[in-house]
Amino acid sequence: MRLSRREVLKAAAAAGLFVASDRVPSWAAEKKIPIGVQLYSVREAAAKNLARVLAAIKEMGYEAVEFAGCYGHSAADIRKMLDDAGLKCCGSHTGWDALQPQDLAATVEFNRTIGNQYLICPYLAESFFATKEKAVETAKIFNDLADKVKDQGMLVGYHAHGGDFRKLNGETSWEVFFAATKPEVVMQMDVGNCLGGGGDPYTILEKFPGKAKTIHIKEYGGKPGAVIGEGEVDWERIFKICETTGGTEWYIVEQESYASGPLDAIRGCIQNLRKMGK
Repeated sequence: MRLSRREVLKAAAAAGLFVASDRVPSWAAEKKIPIGVQLYSVREAAAKNLARVLAAIKEMGYEAVEFAGCYGHSAADIRKMLDDAGLKCCGSHTGWDALQPQDLAATVEFNRTIGNQYLICPYLAESFFATKEKAVETAKIFNDLADKVKDQGMLVGYHAHGGDFRKLNGETSWEVFFAATKPEVVMQMDVGNCLGGGGDPYTILEKFPGKAKTIHIKEYGGKPGAVIGEGEVDWERIFKICETTGGTEWYIVEQESYASGPLDAIRGCIQNLRKMGK
């Protein structure tokens, strides 16, 4: 859905974004990126009653969820719960073992059933990025994986943790890795994790145009349990990059600290994102 200029102005004013100006930046209305939520944010509730949590997430206004485990449910059951709730799947944090040759076909089939095309490896040991040579070697593995799943409509990617932004002779291991990957390999930046690890998410997103197909929207700083919009992240700058050069297809909220409870926290996140015009 494309917002009218009046709607963009109204949303921007509510967020305090373009104060004292009647001019909307050209990027602001160019692309409406849908918003999902990483279920790790509400993992305890999801483990108890996934269907109920999915319904609550839809009621909050989210359009999709990203999985980090399936809580013992089959692919068919998950697809039914998603359909019943009216949600899409915008990704799955897929362990390294599940991407190995002996399990890759089953992983692809599972994700095809639940309607997911983004196979995002959530974490790798430091040894995979210990040197520039190792980071490049790891990139080649991901390039090979990307080729193997491409014809099946799937994408592989890697998710950011703070340790990925340690320096290897002046460059972060993250930058060395993604400089050596094909365009198809998804660079799943996590804004909060990057800042927490001493990285610069703004510069990195600008450095790799088109690779941030999904991005974790996570706050950094602020009061304990701060939700999106209550910390130190320059969200206007993040959104501008994502909506122009980033190639971003999904914003994915992830909340790991709570002032009250997990469900209230992710509700607060999307409410603040709506105030920002998202």
